[in-house]
Amino acid sequence: MGKVIKNVITSKEIVKPDPIDEEIPFDGGVMITETDTAGIITYANRKFREMTGYSKEELIGAPHSINRHPDMPKAAFKGLWDTIKAGEYWEGLVKNMNNEGKYYLVIVWIKPKFDENGNIVGYIAGRKIPDREAMNAALEQYKKMKAEEEK
Repeated sequence: MGKVIKNVITSKEIVKPDPIDEEIPFDGGVMITETDTAGIITYANRKFREMTGYSKEELIGAPHSINRHPDMPKAAFKGLWDTIKAGEYWEGLVKNMNNEGKYYLVIVWIKPKFDENGNIVGYIAGRKIPDREAMNAALEQYKKMKAEEEK
């Protein structure tokens, strides 16, 4: 089995499944999550729960990496974090994984949430259906990046 994810609220450990090479088509419904500044999920709407297969209780308090597919290179997320921590909007193509190990492909957009003093207090993310050609190009690039990481 895969990596163990610990929920910071319930202390429950969730074992991520090994990936299965089977795609779950994303129909473009509204899939929204919110996190704190450390990437811990504070809100996950019904569509996100349906796509990932995790319950609200499993998701709230879990790191957002709970649905990260192991094919995604660390470098792809470094750019994401550098951008949103700087208070900027980020958008990118991502391969995610549900609780059975199946994958789904999305364009993710993330923007910081600010308090009344302009401090970042969390992040909100939504997902869109990706252009298949752009997604395939990104997946090829991710394979190269992942191979470099593993050297």
